[in-house]
Amino acid sequence: MDALDLLKSRNSAAKLASPAPTEQELAEIYAAAMRAPDHSRLRPWRFLQIRGAGLAALGDLFAEAALRREPAIGEAELQRFRQQPLRAPLIIVVISCIQEHLKVPRIEQQMSAACAAHGILLATDALGYAGIWRTGANAFDAHVMAGLGLSANEEIAGFIYIGSRDGRAKPLPALEMADYVKDWR
Repeated sequence: MDALDLLKSRNSAAKLASPAPTEQELAEIYAAAMRAPDHSRLRPWRFLQIRGAGLAALGDLFAEAALRREPAIGEAELQRFRQQPLRAPLIIVVISCIQEHLKVPRIEQQMSAACAAHGILLATDALGYAGIWRTGANAFDAHVMAGLGLSANEEIAGFIYIGSRDGRAKPLPALEMADYVKDWR
């Protein structure tokens, strides 16, 4: 696939099915992710793979966190949280690993992790799979972060759901460059 075509056509997929990328393909995906812009080579990111029985365990963790956030939550809503990770055969949790640094502020490190997440999505698409970047309350929840083993200096940049596209890609509107790009002065 031509790189520019990939960049212009990548499209999130809300409906995902098996198969997920193979181990060899995952190595290619991570190689792309680790080329994210990275001031001072801090490598302020790491990745957790969740698949198989781990998906149901993540769903239980999401439900526990939801119950802590809202003790009066109903069983139907808890079940919805349990089912969320089961929407894809693989979830990659992109983690920002924030380090104290004189020249590289927190926001740059967070953006580097975000670029790594985008690299995962692009490489996934280039290999013929599909994905979607999800956050929501669970990405910012201390109970979820602790359950995933994050350290005090780490935070979740996103949950990247990956698999094979189930159905057609949603149509994306054409954007006019002039609506978003202006010359300065």
